[in-house]
Amino acid sequence: MSGSGIRVERDKETGVAVVTLDRAEKHNAVTLEMARTLAETWRGFRYEDEVRAIVVTGAGGRAFCTGIDRTAAAGVPQPSSPYTIDDPLIAIGPKANDLWKPVIAAVEGMACGGAFYLLGEAEFLVAGENAAFFDPHTAYGMVSAFETIHMAQRMPYGEVARMALMGTAERVSARRAYETGLVSELTAPGGALAAAREAAAVIAGYPTEAVQGTVRALWSAREATRAQALAHAPHLVTLGNLPPDRQAGLFTRRTTEYRTR
Repeated sequence: MSGSGIRVERDKETGVAVVTLDRAEKHNAVTLEMARTLAETWRGFRYEDEVRAIVVTGAGGRAFCTGIDRTAAAGVPQPSSPYTIDDPLIAIGPKANDLWKPVIAAVEGMACGGAFYLLGEAEFLVAGENAAFFDPHTAYGMVSAFETIHMAQRMPYGEVARMALMGTAERVSARRAYETGLVSELTAPGGALAAAREAAAVIAGYPTEAVQGTVRALWSAREATRAQALAHAPHLVTLGNLPPDRQAGLFTRRTTEYRTR
């Protein structure tokens, strides 16, 4: 499985599995193969009773995930209807695959754009102080719909609106993400995975039915609003995105200067 860009490790003693996006040289950008493997991995965990809690992280320390690999997704055909869109990342998260075992995200470095599909479906986030969160969509002529819907469940409205609308001009620091509730625990740089594994091991030690029932109850509290919002997302993306050639021009001209908040 590591050849697909996804690495899975299981600790039978603690009942914790670690899912690692293993494409550090590309900032763990997700290819189509990685997207398929992630979906298969989450579904597979449903049948592994020995896995009772999961940590998801990115390799290399420079990035948790920078979203979809645009070169890999460039040839994905799309329906002609403005009411539908095929999003390669829509099913990369655990909840999209009906997995109700607790998932903790361990974030180091950049987490942006499509990374929010994974972060939005984790129970909570642990981040190193070097982590930074941002959403580049608007800067490149694309609608941030799925990403903002996921983050709106975790951040105050003004914070997620600012992050989405400021695009590449601003990054939310790990400290600010902690202050606003997106991150539940801050660690020294490089310490997020160990802290997440420790928390996961505690949770995995509790009765499975109680843990999974609690996860499901937590999600039930917000699922109706989230489901309604996600139903509108494909239409908004189709109507609001610039044509690919104009997007490419913005990618070429856009500077890399930004500020961290």
